Amino acid sequence: MSPQDYSPASYPVYAGNDVGEMQPVSVARTRERYWLYGLLFAATLVTTTVVGAAMQYDFDRNLPFDIEHSFTLWLRIWRHPATLLQGLPYSLTLLVILMAHEMGHYLASLYHRVDASLPYFMPSPFLGTFGAFIRVRSPIYSKRELFDIGVAGPLAGFVFLLPALAVGLAFSKVIPGIEPQSTIQFGAPGLQWLLEKAIFPGVPQANLYLHPIARAAWVGMFATCMNLLPIGQLDGGHILYSFFPERHRTVSKVLCVALLPLGKFWPGWLLWGLILFWLGRRHPVILDASDLGAGRRQLGWAALVIFLLCFTFCPISGPG
Repeated sequence: MSPQDYSPASYPVYAGNDVGEMQPVSVARTRERYWLYGLLFAATLVTTTVVGAAMQYDFDRNLPFDIEHSFTLWLRIWRHPATLLQGLPYSLTLLVILMAHEMGHYLASLYHRVDASLPYFMPSPFLGTFGAFIRVRSPIYSKRELFDIGVAGPLAGFVFLLPALAVGLAFSKVIPGIEPQSTIQFGAPGLQWLLEKAIFPGVPQANLYLHPIARAAWVGMFATCMNLLPIGQLDGGHILYSFFPERHRTVSKVLCVALLPLGKFWPGWLLWGLILFWLGRRHPVILDASDLGAGRRQLGWAALVIFLLCFTFCPISGPG
């Protein structure tokens, strides 16, 4: 949902005839298009708020979640724009989580003087957004820079995701058999399962109706999981390359293939595996033999734990 987008200019540029004489060449910063950032963010705010209003409508009336309500709501907001206010808990929670993730990448890039764009948000009628991403527009010359930029997003997003999930679950309610009646059912990642057991001990998953804030946190967990896959130029791919650059390509291929049989649980794994195998296995070469250090190794383990907590075999399924 929020991978780093590398253009050809993102590959390391060196000057000199011999490897031993190579020196990085500075790249001029790109002129920002603030109007585009603002337009995409505003559009995503609208789409997430409409979806959130539909979620809140169903939740307040104890109706099973129906994604089609967000489509019909577009016809009503012209006459009753105040209806959108009900969607703000979902939209603002989700946008804060996504913004924290992308600003983690951006601020790490800024710290290392790497030219990166501000976040591009992607609106969508389904759940309100396809996520967000930044573009790294200048070369990265060291594994430490790559690691810091890659890991900063998931860590920053998780800091906001965790309390949002806890608050959302606290506002959720128990309605026997409500979840199987929804048009879309969301799998429970490990983190959600643990918090549900703490807040609603003994309550089956099928009887728990998630508040829109909790659903926004779920989207954040889904985005975090997808980005931490150690493949290609996803955040997890950057982290993998930082530790094992010589094994990155092989591991990426193996994991792309491993995603294919997971399509039995969720067809999205099959599609994602094919896309990554075709387009996303490569990584810009970084000539750096330095060690990342103990602190970054610990953060790498933390990123792995976050990935496992946010992972579920079947994120989304239909009724029954």
